[in-house]
Amino acid sequence: MSIPVSAEEAVATALLFTWVIFVAAALTRKLYSWMAGHDVQHNVAVYYNRKVIHILTGGFVAFLVPNVFSTPIFPFAMAFLLAVFLYIPHKRGKLMYWFQTAENAYEVSFCVMWGVVITLGWIISGGNFWFGVLPVLFMSVGDAITGIVRNILYKKRTKSWWGNLAMASFSIPVGLAVLGLAGAVAGATASIIEHFESNPIDDNITVPLSSFIILVLAKFYAPWLLTL
Repeated sequence: MSIPVSAEEAVATALLFTWVIFVAAALTRKLYSWMAGHDVQHNVAVYYNRKVIHILTGGFVAFLVPNVFSTPIFPFAMAFLLAVFLYIPHKRGKLMYWFQTAENAYEVSFCVMWGVVITLGWIISGGNFWFGVLPVLFMSVGDAITGIVRNILYKKRTKSWWGNLAMASFSIPVGLAVLGLAGAVAGATASIIEHFESNPIDDNITVPLSSFIILVLAKFYAPWLLTL
């Protein structure tokens, strides 16, 4: 069985890829300079930028996927190209200092999980992108919200239940609206799981994976909890 690949999707992929590169390589660099000029500490500015990238790239593009693409071929390829793009500075020791850190390469795992979860969601659900997009939104937007709240409160990368409460205020209602009660449970689970991490397994892995597992379990064992 052949899978259709349209020229329109190829063009959309190129445009979205360009947007992501612009945000990561140009927009957040300018934002870093602005924050540095307003006496924002380096680590705080870097953390804000990471969350800006979460929302404006991972979240924005994921939201568009169900409306633009018919298969996950192009989103998957784009995610892994971006993972390579973000890994190269770590490999060469020439980081994009305005959002990357030598301590970890979590932005790389973000891209990998983005592509994998969206693709698996589409396959397991039989063609419904939201099955994978929803966990990715928890990772992209929900996690960004908790990070921004923590950065405002503590001025450093740390874990706080206040941040997780802020994440839940986004993830639970969005999960309910998109996929029903199972989506809300997945959002609540993601909001709790985000509080815990053990390097090198970071919350860019555990948040989408845990919520995705909840949705898979609901599909096979409690489909009445899902709105597909």
